[in-house]
Order: sequence, then structure tokens, then C-alpha cells
Amino acid sequence: MSEHDAILRVTGAAALTLVAVACTAGLAEALRRGRGRRTREREHAEAVRRHGRHGGMPVPAIPVIPRQRQTGPCAEAVRLTPAERDAFAGLVRRFGEDG
Repeated sequence: MSEHDAILRVTGAAALTLVAVACTAGLAEALRRGRGRRTREREHAEAVRRHGRHGGMPVPAIPVIPRQRQTGPCAEAVRLTPAERDAFAGLVRRFGEDG
């Protein structure tokens, strides 16, 4: 085996080892975070059982996902002139033909 092949094998083995260590660390972190989330969910379920349906207690939110809006966006409407309506209908027909 040449010296060049030996260096490539050692470098490849080191790179694979680093990737394996990084994956293991990431998996451990994901499992640790999941365990904490399950604990919070259990505490919330117990509080709901004790105080009735949510009993005024805030529902725990996942910090990564933004809160949803309570209302939807305002509806917008634009009135088209007959010429604009005809032009739009022509566009729709053309797109329908291209399929």
C-alpha cells in the first residue's frame, strides 16, 4: 500500500468518526428535548384534569412555531372594468390551452 493510500484511509476514517460523533450528539440532544416536552405535556394534562377544561391556564406553546392569528386576513376585492374582465378571461383561456 502506498503512502498516499494510507493517508486517504486515515483521513476518511477520521471524517467518518467525526460524522458519527456529530450524529450521536444530535440524536442525544433531540431525545433530551423530547423528554422535556413530554414532561411539560404531562404537567399540562394533570392541570387540565385538576382544573377542568384548561381552567384559565395558558396552553403551553412550542417556542419554534409562531402563534396563529385569531382572525384571518381582510378580504380584498377589486372591481374590474369590462375590458379588464375580457382581457383576464382571454388569459385564463390561453393558460387553459397550454395545459
